[in-house]
Amino acid sequence: MTASAEILPKSPTAWFRARFRLARGFPYVSATVLSAVIVAAVAGDLIAPWDPNGLDLGAAFIPPFWEESGSLEHLLGTDNLGRDILSRIIAGAHVSLVVAFYAIIFSGGLGGLIGMISGYFGGVVDAVIMRLVDIQMSIPSLALALMLAAVLSPSLSTVVIVVVVSYWTWYARIIRSEILSLKERDYVALAKVAGCSTAVIFARHLLPNILNTIFVLATLQIGQVIIFEASLSFLGLGIQMPDVSWGLMLADARSYITNAWWAITMPGIAIMLTCLSSNLIGDWLRDTFDPKRRQM
Repeated sequence: MTASAEILPKSPTAWFRARFRLARGFPYVSATVLSAVIVAAVAGDLIAPWDPNGLDLGAAFIPPFWEESGSLEHLLGTDNLGRDILSRIIAGAHVSLVVAFYAIIFSGGLGGLIGMISGYFGGVVDAVIMRLVDIQMSIPSLALALMLAAVLSPSLSTVVIVVVVSYWTWYARIIRSEILSLKERDYVALAKVAGCSTAVIFARHLLPNILNTIFVLATLQIGQVIIFEASLSFLGLGIQMPDVSWGLMLADARSYITNAWWAITMPGIAIMLTCLSSNLIGDWLRDTFDPKRRQM
């Protein structure tokens, strides 16, 4: 009893730190940045100081507040049409996270299911699915976006479709490798002997063991999806006016980059910080959920 008592943490806070290892490498700054982006995406209409699409030609090209001719009314300055850049960045956060959410849900669900089927059944099924994955991964994502844009009009739904079609293979490959190992475990063999159906084995014995992997992959994919959406919008294949997107802001500001550096720099910084924060949190989650890394 004494030895057991000495091993247990002395307080709830110590137990929480010991369980989730917050004291060892938790990316507090990244979590703060990503939380701020989520708040901006959810409550953007309430916290944006100006209308993101409000035009004021008399206030065009106002620099950030720290510049000599800057103004505290427009903290990050304005663009060529007098639109407040901070308000547009806040509005763009909503579009970026909506795209990331739906794309990750659908691509993760589709890729995860296909990966489970491929790894569990093996044989011809596995060979056919993996060849389809190889074919899909050999097609450049932007080329695929161009083909879909020729059929579908550029919009938010088009961006989601392109991202899902482009990224489901990532989940399928990794989940397949996990299932190849899990299906050889004793509890799966016992479930088969007990007469459990394939659906029951998937739901009760395989899916719970790959949820950590899917969650980590989804976190790491947030940055990739945001960059991909910004690239499509920059090329005119993604979000269209009057919606606001970080990529669309970059496309609008490229014509006057020498006159108003802040108009293209600020949304670029927003993209960089969001992607970097999601990647760092994904790396931390991977290290936390991996038993081998926890022992290091």
